[in-house]
Amino acid sequence: MTVPVLSVSPAPAAESGADAVLLATTSGADGADVLAVEGFEWVPAAMTALGAKGTAEEVVKVPGPEGGPRLVVVVGTGEAADAAALRLAAGSAVRQLTGVATLAVAIPTDDPEVAAAILEGAALGAYAYTAYKAKPKTPVEDVTLHTALDGDAVGLDRVRAVAAAVARTKDLVNTSPAELFPARLAELAVEAASGAGVAAKVWDEAALAADGFGGILAVGQGSSRGPRLVRLKYAPAGASVHLALVGKGITFDSGGLSIKPMASMVGMKTDMAGAAAVLSAIVALAELQVPVRVTGWLCLAENLPSGTAVRPNDVLRIHGGTTVEVLNTDAEGRLVLADGLVAASEEQPDAIVDVATLTGAQVVALGHRIAGLMGDDELVGTVRAASDAVGEPTWPMPLPADLLALLKSDVADLANTKLGQTVPGMLLAGVFLREFVGTREGSEERIPWAHLDIAGPSNNAGGPWGFTGSGATGAAVRTLVKLGERLAEG
Repeated sequence: MTVPVLSVSPAPAAESGADAVLLATTSGADGADVLAVEGFEWVPAAMTALGAKGTAEEVVKVPGPEGGPRLVVVVGTGEAADAAALRLAAGSAVRQLTGVATLAVAIPTDDPEVAAAILEGAALGAYAYTAYKAKPKTPVEDVTLHTALDGDAVGLDRVRAVAAAVARTKDLVNTSPAELFPARLAELAVEAASGAGVAAKVWDEAALAADGFGGILAVGQGSSRGPRLVRLKYAPAGASVHLALVGKGITFDSGGLSIKPMASMVGMKTDMAGAAAVLSAIVALAELQVPVRVTGWLCLAENLPSGTAVRPNDVLRIHGGTTVEVLNTDAEGRLVLADGLVAASEEQPDAIVDVATLTGAQVVALGHRIAGLMGDDELVGTVRAASDAVGEPTWPMPLPADLLALLKSDVADLANTKLGQTVPGMLLAGVFLREFVGTREGSEERIPWAHLDIAGPSNNAGGPWGFTGSGATGAAVRTLVKLGERLAEG
């Protein structure tokens, strides 16, 4: 994990001794408007001479003054200089820095929320995955925000925990699928959970069969590396709200016998991003001792074609007894999630949120930066408010009741998809999942549930932007942490 050392200091940034100093500038009618600080009064004139505009993510680097930092970096925020804009700007600047070990951030603020956002953005921008690089570039290793606010006011421990959680998720998603298979991911999950005081239980193939987890077993039966189910439990004393999180963890998705085209198969190591996000969010909540009970279900399998792989027309029995006819083995994520949703429901939590790289249709509808959000209206609103607060965009989508008829099977309770006609795939998958969300004991009322489809946002296959580099993004981690915190507040 590449997470820089984060700190705050009341000392002037000009006297920090850091390799570089970061300043910010907004855009105005007359060009860049530098948020100047003591010791750098000369910077606005330099920006004017260089023709800087202060537009979002514009980065200008100039040599530092004699006896000071060797580099002064000025990043544009656009028209605004609020928490969201400064998080993005700080992250963009740090992401673009190489050969700079220590960075002093001289962006003036007396707002704790803004200060935390600046540090969070910087930490996220410093991420680099170098495990397979012969000559890796060295990211920024130490970031100090120069402010009169102290660490407690800024919430420094929270920033560190969240940045580490996102980095852990990115590391897992970026790992080669040859090295990250279900049993190995389960081991890493137990290790991370145990380090944070989170209890963990793992089901192997025999235990999955004994307890009737037919979806996970079926999806994983084509691989020589068997499936796993991991249950994580964080239950602090005094917690009055119980949140269940269910994560899709397909460590590689070839499509199975309904095999993907060559181009579509590249990148399918990322199909476990939902499970990785659930793991990391729970670890962060535990490290921060947030007073909310959280149970996580990581549904892990490798979807490969072989003589033992699940076939179209096979009928599976999901945990709890519902049968599903498989029409497309590449619609496998919903099968493993079905097991997880039923198991989560059996514990009668106050809310269930599942996170999955579920459908290509999500990318078609919302692109690579906005996650699809479906489920019960009140919980969807709560999740969306959490995502908005941390700058992870989501967009509510409907779950039309008439779509359920498309999942009719002649031989089973449900089919896992509809073939032969154009369907709204993201919505159809959500309608399928909803059938496995349980009800309150002694009632027909469904447990509040929300579904996050992060197929596009989980991986950046395009150019870097903001604090987001190429590859895994850690999508949904910050949303889930914020959601847990807000539920704890009541």
